[in-house]
Amino acid sequence: MQRSATAPDQHIASLPDGTRDDVGALDAELTRIFSGHERVLWEGPMWGGTEQRIIGYGAVQQVNRTGAAVDWFVVGLAVQKSHLSLYVSAVEDGQYLVKRYADRLGKVKVWSANVTFKRLSDVELPVLLEMVARARDLMQEAS
Repeated sequence: MQRSATAPDQHIASLPDGTRDDVGALDAELTRIFSGHERVLWEGPMWGGTEQRIIGYGAVQQVNRTGAAVDWFVVGLAVQKSHLSLYVSAVEDGQYLVKRYADRLGKVKVWSANVTFKRLSDVELPVLLEMVARARDLMQEAS
């Protein structure tokens, strides 16, 4: 994946009505939490080769499987075929933040570093935003 020339707002405006409302509302909160940090649309193939468009908040360098340093986002918001995904690239005490907050996030599916949900109303938003703010804080502590 790589940074896109398409603005995140342009991407959000292109989404269908119901999805656009949820993504727009969550994007506003994430943008507020990451104020002063990068907000950019990432596009291209992700793991497994699927084409993705992810709004990334914050910037980090990570080491990939080959040992190369790659640019990435701290938190990413993506629209999938049947759900929304929130990727959280933050670890505390050896555990992904998503796993640490899993039991408090609401009607979601939790993977290693991402949360998926059908609608924003399925999520315990204050808890999700607490997790995102912690990810931002960990990013700042690391730099």
